[in-house]
Amino acid sequence: MVEKTPILDALTYLLLMLGILVVCFPIIYTIIAATLPMEEVSKVPMPLIPGDQFWVNIQAAWNQGDLGTQLFNSFIMASGITIGKIVVSLLGAFSIVYFDYRFRTVAFVTVFCTLMLPVEVRILPTYEMAANLFGPLQHVWDWLHLNALLSWFTDHDIEVTLDWSLLDSYTGLILPLVASATCTFLFRQFFLTVPEELCEAAKMDGASPMVFFRKILLPLSKTNIAALVVIEFVYGWNQYLWPLLITTNPKMTTAVIGLKNLIPSPEDPPDWHIAMAGALLVMLPPILVVLFMQRWFVKGLVEREK
Repeated sequence: MVEKTPILDALTYLLLMLGILVVCFPIIYTIIAATLPMEEVSKVPMPLIPGDQFWVNIQAAWNQGDLGTQLFNSFIMASGITIGKIVVSLLGAFSIVYFDYRFRTVAFVTVFCTLMLPVEVRILPTYEMAANLFGPLQHVWDWLHLNALLSWFTDHDIEVTLDWSLLDSYTGLILPLVASATCTFLFRQFFLTVPEELCEAAKMDGASPMVFFRKILLPLSKTNIAALVVIEFVYGWNQYLWPLLITTNPKMTTAVIGLKNLIPSPEDPPDWHIAMAGALLVMLPPILVVLFMQRWFVKGLVEREK
C-alpha cells in the first residue's frame, strides 16, 4: 500500500531542488560569466544576468589558451588510460579467478593493497622511472661491467647507455596510470558470479582459455566495461599532478593544466570571462561522455548480464 503524502512529497522535492541548485550554482555562475564582457565580470558582485558575448569569449579562450592542441592531448591521455586500465584489469581478474597457480591469493592481495598507494604517494619513484625507463637496468649493466666486456671483445672503446625517457610523450602520460586495483577488483567480483558450468562447457567444447575469455566473459562484462569507461575517462581527463610533472613542452600540455594560462595574474587585466569560457570548453568532453553513456553507466552499476 502506497500512502499519499503531498506535504512530505513537496518538502522532498523542495530539498532536492535546493540541493541541485547548490551543486550546480558554480557551473551556472561559470556559464553566466562566460557570456559577459570584462566590465561586467569585474563588478562586485557580478551580475547574474547572461550577456551576449558568449561566442566572443569562447573564441578568445580557444585562441589564447591554444585549447585545440590541449584538448587533443587530454583526449589521447584519457582514452589511453581508459583502454589501458580496462584491458589490464580484465586480464588480471581473469588470471586471478580462472587460473590455479601458487600465490594467487597473494597476488590479488598485493594488487588490492595498491589502493592505499595513490599517484600522489608514489609520484617521485614514478617520475624517476618515467625519466629513464631503463634506469634500473643501467645499474645492473654497470655493475656487471658489460661495457668493458664489449670493449674487450671488439677491441674498441664502447660506452653503452640505456636511456629511454618518457617525458613529454603520450606514453609517459598514459603508461604509469594504466594499472587499476579498483577495476581489477570489480571484474574479479563479477567473474566470481559467472557459473562454473560455463567454463566447464567451454572446456568440453575444446575452447582455449583465451577463447573462453573472448567469446563468453567479454560479452557478459560489457555493461561493467561501459560503466568503467565513463569513470576512467573522467578520471584520466581530470588528471592534473602527473601531467604537470611529466610535460615541459607546451605542445604536450593537457587542457586541465592549460587552464592556468587563462587565469589572470595580479598584473594582467581581469579577463575572468575568458577563463570561465575556457573552463566550459574543458568541461564539455567529459560531460558529453557521461551524457552519451548514462544509460550504460547506470545499467553497469545496478544490473548484471544474464
